Amino acid sequence: MKKVLFVLLLIPNIYYSQISDFSQVNFTKADNIAKLNKGANLKKMGDLVYKLTYKLTTDVEKFRAIHSWVCQNITGDYTQHTKPLRKRKRLKSNYEAFLAWNNKYKKKAFRKLIRHKRTMCTGYAYIIKELCFLAGIEAKIIDGYARTADANINQLDFQNHSWNAVKLNNKWYLCDATWSSGYMNEESMFVEDYNNGYFLAEPLLFAKNHYPIEKKWFLIDSLINTEFKPGPIVYGEAFKYNVTPIYPNELNINTQKGNEVNFSIKSDKSALDKVSLLHTYRKGEKTLKITDVKSDNGFIKFKYKFKNRGFYDIHLQINDNIIASYTVKVIK
Repeated sequence: MKKVLFVLLLIPNIYYSQISDFSQVNFTKADNIAKLNKGANLKKMGDLVYKLTYKLTTDVEKFRAIHSWVCQNITGDYTQHTKPLRKRKRLKSNYEAFLAWNNKYKKKAFRKLIRHKRTMCTGYAYIIKELCFLAGIEAKIIDGYARTADANINQLDFQNHSWNAVKLNNKWYLCDATWSSGYMNEESMFVEDYNNGYFLAEPLLFAKNHYPIEKKWFLIDSLINTEFKPGPIVYGEAFKYNVTPIYPNELNINTQKGNEVNFSIKSDKSALDKVSLLHTYRKGEKTLKITDVKSDNGFIKFKYKFKNRGFYDIHLQINDNIIASYTVKVIK
């Protein structure tokens, strides 16, 4: 469940729907209400929504309480994640057969969600939509492609994820309760690890690892008519720090020995002394010495010179947390 997507060639000069629209809102009350209702029964959704929202006055606070409750009370289910993916691959050439199987499987999965509070992405998106409906908030399930270190790396091979769009103050916003709630570890066990960056996420960053079937749900006009291009792998830590990798805008970088490669991220100055590059290889890892590090109008830029030929796995870090990965081929 750790994740990421593709990079963009241009930074559109558009004001997006994102959490900063509500910078004046204090979500403490909504979060506390969600905590007070921990363990509530999903079989009585109407009662649950009333308890989560009746003391809150704005839709964004009500949605925050719903989102927080879902992330704190629904557990990721590895089987529900892998079984549909295996079936989709097996029936790749017979989509109608897969849909017939999937419709039956969804009914079982939703019963498990209501009874045991275990699910995966479609279930998270479904329960967000249902609870919002009961709260009088318009929300939609968005189906599409998640690009991670394990899936849809160089092309969009198969649809594998669902998330939500929610309408607040007559504007659409994006959120992903699945990835907000936690991740699957190497033992296929769900680890609770709340990531606030996927709540009313910044669309440009969200587009790095969420590619909707209906492109209008990018919520960025300039992306609607673009084709998928494999960019760096972008991880959940990018959302925690609200850092958007901008350049290089491709996953696989080709350069010549002795050339400098330019890097840039969209971030405030607070990340200036926290950014670094890590080179991992078979025998270990090494922090690279970057140069010309500077903050420039909302972007942090720096360079690195590749002095030797070969293939490199390069990772962009903030505070020693990897936010994006690239491969670099250095030729003579």
